[in-house]
Amino acid sequence: MPYSSWFQCIDPECPERMALTEIVYTCPSCDDLLMVAHDVDALKNRSGAAWMRLFDDRYMTTQFPYGSGVWGKKEWVYPQIDDANIVSTYEGGSNLFQAIRFGEMIGVEDLWIKQSGNSHTGSFKDLGMTVLVSAVQQMIHEGADIRAVICASTGDTSAAVAAYCATAGIPSVVLLPKDKVTTSQLVQPLANNALTLALDTDFDGCMEVVKLLSEDKRFYLANSINPLRIEGQKTISIEIVQQDDWQTPDWVIVPSGNLGNITAIGLGFQMMHELGLINKLPRLVAAQAAAAAPLYDSYKTGFKEYSPVHAHGTQATAIQIGNPVSAPRAIPILQEFDGVVEQATEDELSQAAALADSTGLFACPQTGVALAALMKLAERSVISPEERVVVISTANGLKFPDFKTGYHSETLPEVTAKLANKPVELPGDYHAVAEAITKHAG
Repeated sequence: MPYSSWFQCIDPECPERMALTEIVYTCPSCDDLLMVAHDVDALKNRSGAAWMRLFDDRYMTTQFPYGSGVWGKKEWVYPQIDDANIVSTYEGGSNLFQAIRFGEMIGVEDLWIKQSGNSHTGSFKDLGMTVLVSAVQQMIHEGADIRAVICASTGDTSAAVAAYCATAGIPSVVLLPKDKVTTSQLVQPLANNALTLALDTDFDGCMEVVKLLSEDKRFYLANSINPLRIEGQKTISIEIVQQDDWQTPDWVIVPSGNLGNITAIGLGFQMMHELGLINKLPRLVAAQAAAAAPLYDSYKTGFKEYSPVHAHGTQATAIQIGNPVSAPRAIPILQEFDGVVEQATEDELSQAAALADSTGLFACPQTGVALAALMKLAERSVISPEERVVVISTANGLKFPDFKTGYHSETLPEVTAKLANKPVELPGDYHAVAEAITKHAG
């Protein structure tokens, strides 16, 4: 069955359509954002039940590329791409963890954490980057003169760009805000041989520079303004439902910075609903750090007003973005899904991450923002105790050692570490050790 997809302007009144192999990031007619559109009528020739069987048959097998959590849904992502040009590290398939103890502590009985950070480079960005770099590989195969893939990043995007480009043998260039990413994040693009440029500015400043660079078509832009990223990330939604025997949760809570991920997750649920795999849509929550919360400010006006803000410092560096490029995509999604936007202060996100960690998780600060939002919404009874909730964990906590050590050494600014757990120093003496263990065990 032939399926097709293409770039299309997000303005429904604009007729522009372009092939996915065109080097374009915004609409050439109106300069609006682009989306990837699919021939839904062709996809409907296969029933919802048949799609579920196909996706289940492929899921996490060793058949390349269909064992990937993204490419197992190839027909819904980029159907025309040649399999030989797909660049995959077997992304997806991350655990949907039932957070029983944490849920009991905060009064949410049916709580699940989608561990999207359990991936090749340690964040959900792999899901989108496999699609984007595969598309670049296809373009080069068809004769495009692309010399490098470029991005601005607060850490995780640069790691994914560098790793996938290294896998494909394509040069990569990453622009990072100097001294604003962790050492663990900085070393990833360095190790994968990316040209790594540390600019004396913030993420928004890096983004301005990379946009100018991308006007030269030899430098292909990998930031989430590029809708190919969103196509890979929308498979998070499909995988959540697939892992729960094709049941739809009541709520999905997403750490939100540049707003590409919550857009993608909404699109995934929309597609499943339209093609008959699910019969309802969940409610979405965009969780923002209070230090960088332009979407929260807009939500308070009923989305009648929206304007960028200056992003202040936050432990949740990956979402420290004051001018999110995907806001025009995300706001309509939130409105359709009866969505909520919540924010979390530095203290709230740090306490939420520490509480979750005490139950066996190891939450990155961005996930801490989502968990704090969940706790606030549950406390206000916006989320009921019996409703099924999925929180998207976007990165592996191991990428943020300074956040973890800072909390437990009680040195994080604006944070009172209520659950700080410091090493107990003792002499090398059996009785002192036994006494300490007895005291700890009660």
